[in-house]
Amino acid sequence: MAGKHLKKKNNLWILFNGKEYCVGLTNEAQEELGDITFANLPKEGQTFKSGEPLIEVEAEKAVNEFASPLSGTISSVNEKINEDINILNDEDEMNAWILSFKEVDPKEFEEI
Repeated sequence: MAGKHLKKKNNLWILFNGKEYCVGLTNEAQEELGDITFANLPKEGQTFKSGEPLIEVEAEKAVNEFASPLSGTISSVNEKINEDINILNDEDEMNAWILSFKEVDPKEFEEI
């Protein structure tokens, strides 16, 4: 999945799949936080500007807020995280997608 369609910003990875921009925690963020115990996720349909608070994560070492890497509307949220928070503790960061954006200016993504 590496290449020009995968970028990282604010300890989040962003993958453009040709339709939406999927977002998840990087391995670095996972390691820094330790075991994640809770995540406060946005709701589908919410709109964010780049830099606004997007996700709050509680872990053994700290509570961290992650800023939105893009401006756009949340098109989907990984509801499985609410059932099994260990998804965010997965060693493979690409398995731990959190949400996806639609209505993103492609230029904003390219400038990351």
